[in-house]
Amino acid sequence: MQSKLNKQQRTAFYNSVAWRQLRNHILERDNHECQWCKANGLVVTDMNTVLEVDHIKELEYYPELRFDEDNLRTLCKDCHNKRHGRMNYRSNGKGKHTNKWKDDERWD
Repeated sequence: MQSKLNKQQRTAFYNSVAWRQLRNHILERDNHECQWCKANGLVVTDMNTVLEVDHIKELEYYPELRFDEDNLRTLCKDCHNKRHGRMNYRSNGKGKHTNKWKDDERWD
């Protein structure tokens, strides 16, 4: 593990052209869908919320993984906030996150 990145170094990284290009690539790879919501049967895209690209192993502590595509995933703002323990996510189950498949027949 390399040394920890400070806030100024992280800000410079997130403002770089290389990050913006990689971020766009990850959004496309993930079909512009929140991967956590998708795993729960919900369809959450950039058409109905803000999407962010998350470093699974955090940039601050694992700067060597900053460009590793296997360490990146698309999350909606709510899931990203939840993942980092921020309090401004909707935990009441209401809002934009709807299960488009809830009434479909299930095959077990």
